[in-house]
Amino acid sequence: MPDHPWPLTPGHEIVGIVDRLGDGVRSPRIGERVGVGWLGGVCAACRYCASGEENLCDTPIFTGFSRDGGFATHAIVDARFVYPMPQECEDTQLAPLLCAGLIGWRSLQMAGEGSLLGLYGFGAAAHIILQVAKWQGRRVFAFTREGDEASQAFARSLGADWAGNAQQPPPEPLDAAIIYAPAGALVPTALRAVRKGGRVVCAGIHMSDIPAFPYSILWGERRVQSVANLTRRDAADFLRIVPVANIKTHVATYTLEQANAALDDLREGRLQGAAVLVPEQH
Repeated sequence: MPDHPWPLTPGHEIVGIVDRLGDGVRSPRIGERVGVGWLGGVCAACRYCASGEENLCDTPIFTGFSRDGGFATHAIVDARFVYPMPQECEDTQLAPLLCAGLIGWRSLQMAGEGSLLGLYGFGAAAHIILQVAKWQGRRVFAFTREGDEASQAFARSLGADWAGNAQQPPPEPLDAAIIYAPAGALVPTALRAVRKGGRVVCAGIHMSDIPAFPYSILWGERRVQSVANLTRRDAADFLRIVPVANIKTHVATYTLEQANAALDDLREGRLQGAAVLVPEQH
């Protein structure tokens, strides 16, 4: 990741109402509810932008990392990188769709169309993508930390066909596995869980070091792939299916002043689904 300015306001899943427009902006309109995700801008000139891979832009702008984000009552954003949001849901239900949902969607696309899917780490992204995968007709196997029976029960309540400890082998070989937990040790674990020709997708922006593993668990045309950011096309495609697939996010809400408590609860695994900050309305 590139260096970022300091001080900086974090927060990269923003839902709000357009309050003002810059010169020449025709869309969105004042009063419209929109969402802002991690990708806040691109150069539109590098080889990646020119080839439709803006997620790999050489000089990107990231919301809450290289530009002030949403842990605030107001935010200034690039109108080209905001998304109209489904009207059927509350703001708090929509916010997790803008990173957990979008990265989850991109990782699901990279996992291919196999019918047996493993999800390693059952947090904000996995609880959304499990619902999408079940809507697509897949069988889903959820893997959690040892002893995390609450997350396993949560996964089963959302339709998981199996849920258990990440160190357990699945009941049958998987077509693909997506790793949402930032734990490099899960890569060889997931490789052992997928069939020949299977895929392991690493969906995090950060991951601890991947330990050495024998070539035999990669052999058989298994493959490992990372996910880097997202594109505006990803957002359009995913947000279009949210109401069709009846995706429901599960959230714990906190006031803006409780931001540190929310981060602590996330780190310690004290909540299921996603944490959402709700600024005081003025």
